[in-house]
Amino acid sequence: MPRDLEQTILIAGTGLTVILGGQAIINGVDIDVGVGEIVILIGPNGSGKTTLVRTLLGLVEAENGSVMRKELLVIGYVPQHLQIDPTLPLTVARFLMLGTRASASDLAAALNEVGVAQVLDTPVQSLSGGQMRRVLLARALLRDPDLLVLDEPTAGVDMAGQAALYDLIKTIRDKRGCGVLLISHNLHLVMAAADRVVCLNHHVCCEGQPASVSRNPAYLDLFGEDAARALAVYTHDHDHEHDLSGAPVTQNKDHHHSHHDSDDEASHG
Repeated sequence: MPRDLEQTILIAGTGLTVILGGQAIINGVDIDVGVGEIVILIGPNGSGKTTLVRTLLGLVEAENGSVMRKELLVIGYVPQHLQIDPTLPLTVARFLMLGTRASASDLAAALNEVGVAQVLDTPVQSLSGGQMRRVLLARALLRDPDLLVLDEPTAGVDMAGQAALYDLIKTIRDKRGCGVLLISHNLHLVMAAADRVVCLNHHVCCEGQPASVSRNPAYLDLFGEDAARALAVYTHDHDHEHDLSGAPVTQNKDHHHSHHDSDDEASHG
């Protein structure tokens, strides 16, 4: 669907090539994220996903290509790894205050929004993997971002916790209307949350709606049996459609029919 680029695109990379150590880590990549859109960047380990995102954020310089950011774009970034000295006396509240001028009520509201209001005075080192991911997300939300950038946001979280985190990210998008760019190496859980998937292996192999990407030969070649299992999970979890309010309508439909409603959900969210 054509979009008015000036009004809806938050960030876009065109023809991006990054060479490190004589190797093209990413090669001629085009990618963009629009207002209120969840874009999943997926690819195997070492495919250039983090390098691409760091290039979009201006942390890595491209050999070729260009990056366009909406004027005064505010980005909330959730890194994959964050090393905190285990001996450092640091509560969640103090951690969230680093680099911000947020009030106590702001901190409480952000933690409440991500479902961990109870950890405000907890030492960061004693948080579970899932709690830490949510605290990092709360920290990004304190910036009131136009664009959330999440690098493997479910790293170190069990399967049930991963599904809950992706549901939370979709809820945040629906509530705030922000764009989301999410890096993952695993498609089967993120498919339900994504509006668009970009499959990367140093270049863009394929992109589109999740169901179409999961059937694309380039995706299947890249992920093999894992890809087939991903599609099976997606089909099982999405044998229903949604009415205009977003409520599920119990009907046994093919998964590719159910996903067609994602645009309607986004426009009514």
